[in-house]
Amino acid sequence: MNEFERRFDRMIREELTRRRLLRRGALGALSVSAIAYLAACGDDELSSGEDESEAKAIAKGEISKTLTFANWPLYIDIDDKTKERPTLEKFKAKYGTTVDYVEEVNDNTEFFGKVRQEYEQGKSGGRDIHCVTDWMCARMQRLGFVQRFDKAEMPNSTKNIEDAVASPDFDPKREYSMPWQSGQVGLVYRSDLTGGDLSSVNDLFDPKFKGKVTFLSEMRDSVGSVLLSDGITPEEASKDQVLEAIERIEKASKDGQIRRFTGNDYTKDILKGDSEALLGWSGDAIQLTADNPDIRFVQPEEGFMVFTDSMQIPVGAPHAFTAQKMIDFVYDPEIQAAITAYVNYVPPVKGTKEVLVEQDPEIANNELIFPDLANAHNFKTFSPEDERDIDEAFQRAIGA
Repeated sequence: MNEFERRFDRMIREELTRRRLLRRGALGALSVSAIAYLAACGDDELSSGEDESEAKAIAKGEISKTLTFANWPLYIDIDDKTKERPTLEKFKAKYGTTVDYVEEVNDNTEFFGKVRQEYEQGKSGGRDIHCVTDWMCARMQRLGFVQRFDKAEMPNSTKNIEDAVASPDFDPKREYSMPWQSGQVGLVYRSDLTGGDLSSVNDLFDPKFKGKVTFLSEMRDSVGSVLLSDGITPEEASKDQVLEAIERIEKASKDGQIRRFTGNDYTKDILKGDSEALLGWSGDAIQLTADNPDIRFVQPEEGFMVFTDSMQIPVGAPHAFTAQKMIDFVYDPEIQAAITAYVNYVPPVKGTKEVLVEQDPEIANNELIFPDLANAHNFKTFSPEDERDIDEAFQRAIGA
């Protein structure tokens, strides 16, 4: 990483994610985000001085008695009666390892600000695995904060990773990250309030929904969706086209068409009827529909954005070898099927659907969990300078 990129990482604006206000009040979210932003803007120098291409793979070792896994809330299967996590209990039964599962990742930037100083000193804070969205995985990797896998020790991961998530531009061989779950961005609306079905992101700009629309505070999801509605492929968009999409969003916000920009808390808005139509995530849609059958989730006809959260092993992880085993463990289709059945996101593991066809055909046939990815899109990776300008423009547009 060159000096310019390091300076950019020190300056990059806060990018909020889909879980931005999850289980937190607005004031608390603001104060935590502000603290995280200040922490994240420190000196992002490579701590090890070791080039990625020269990084040594995780050394072989003994299976540990404990393991710490930092993940997002509500993102693994739970037994509603015992409150235990069956997947982790199965891992313990196989390896004898007790997993301390910590739900401490509520926001990519907030988490980065929390761990940055430890990570740059080569300390993991006791974490053996963390899970962040792929754009943050790229930053962690670029800064030398994560370890390179020994893929020879990960046969399930090598064999079973879905092709669609196997080769991101920042980690083409998935040597530093392995997908946990993926999801799609789509239209969520109240059919009892909209007067009909919606099919395009352009419908969210219809004046009849003025003040009843929310967009996502995740830049890539909102801007990418608007690009698609304008007939522009997000993977090929120019900086000017992205800025024009942001201007369209900003105008709709100033005109009162968009009532606010949200993280996961849009679920409350649509259940109460404060919002009638919005951009939302597939993983929430199944529960929303269960709560209110008038709520719909559809893929926009022009295409839809997708995201992936991935697992990494930070430098200094006390049980890195066992962490590899944990990551590989969830790439067993039988194990993944249990996670998928609970969290309702898109699994990254081949064979999961086949298992669920036998165990739970309703889930196996759910297009939110096993979507047709022919019209799926990812956001383009821009240069650090262009990305800074884009991010600053989006933060102004949403009033952050």
